[in-house]
This record gives sequence, structure tokens and C-alpha cells, in this order.
Amino acid sequence: MLSMSRTATVTRTTSETDITVTLDLDTTTYQHPQTGHGFLDHMLDALARHARIGLSVRATGDLHIEPHHLIEDTGITLGQALTQALGDRKGIERYGSAFVPMDETLAHVVLDLSGRAHLAFEPETLNVWGDAGGMTHYHLREFLRGLCNHAGITLHVRLLAGREAHHVIEAIVKAVARALRDAVQVTSQTMPSTKGSL
Repeated sequence: MLSMSRTATVTRTTSETDITVTLDLDTTTYQHPQTGHGFLDHMLDALARHARIGLSVRATGDLHIEPHHLIEDTGITLGQALTQALGDRKGIERYGSAFVPMDETLAHVVLDLSGRAHLAFEPETLNVWGDAGGMTHYHLREFLRGLCNHAGITLHVRLLAGREAHHVIEAIVKAVARALRDAVQVTSQTMPSTKGSL
């Protein structure tokens, strides 16, 4: 049913970061991310595995300041690559949702590859404590905001249970990945919109 390769390579270079993302929506061959931030690498690895996509991320950033710029810009670059790889989005399933538990944590994610960017991120209103290797749930919010803004995703993230940052972040990333896996699947030859375009 696929008529073209759904791949993209995007490089984003600023005074703060230098990031290259290669994405293939139709393979599971990927390279372990190398960003210089161990927990971000771990999350990108989880994203690729659970979304079942080919992903390579090579990045450097001003980690001597803090990880914010690197994490946010990685989300932006991934969003740009996803936009390119999806093309006109014809035939995709478009919607995806997933519940993911991780010990005491339960995350729920619903997304729409609508072309319209919106992030509803409930964990920022809750008492999530700590960080994971310097990454907090606020950093995750900025990663997802960059992804949504540059891939045109409507994304709702709910934290149904959980308090500790490591489990909260990991459960959310895995839920995003599993929802994305469903949404990018090509299931027809028509545009998944009554408007005729996304």
C-alpha cells in the first residue's frame, strides 16, 4: 500500500545545540541515540523501540549549563523529521492512544496527527518530584511541546498515578511511542479527514 519511502533526515544547528535526526517510519532498524545526556538517550531508545520505528539521533548541546536546550531542540528536530517522513499523511490511521504502567505509575496518552499543534500536559499540575539524570517532567514537557509544534500533533498526556520523575517520564514516553505507532500506520489510500487534507 505504501507508494513512497517514509524517511527523513533533519539537522538543526544553533548556538546552543547541533542535532541530526534520521527517521524511518517503516523499519525497526535504529541506532542507539548519542546526545551526551544518558537519560535522554534512554528515552529516545524507548521511543524507537515502542513506536517500532527506525531512529538515529546524534546531538551535542550546552549541557554545562543544563539539559533544557538539548532536550527541547531534540523534540523540535524529531518533529521536523516526522513531518517530512509523513508527507501529505494520506492513508495514515491518524489517531493513537495508549495506557502504560510502570510500577506505581500509570500514564495515558491520546494523540492526533492532525497537522494542528496542541499539547495538554497534566503532570505539570501534579506533585511529581525529583529528576532522572538531571531530566525532569518539565524538560519532558518542553520536548513534547517541540515535537507537537513541529510535527503538527494534538497530544493529551494524563498521569493517572505516579509521583517519582523517572517512572513518570518513562511511562509517558512509552505511551507516546505506542500511540504514535498506531497513528502512523498506513491503513487506507484515502485522506483521514472530511476536509480532504491534514
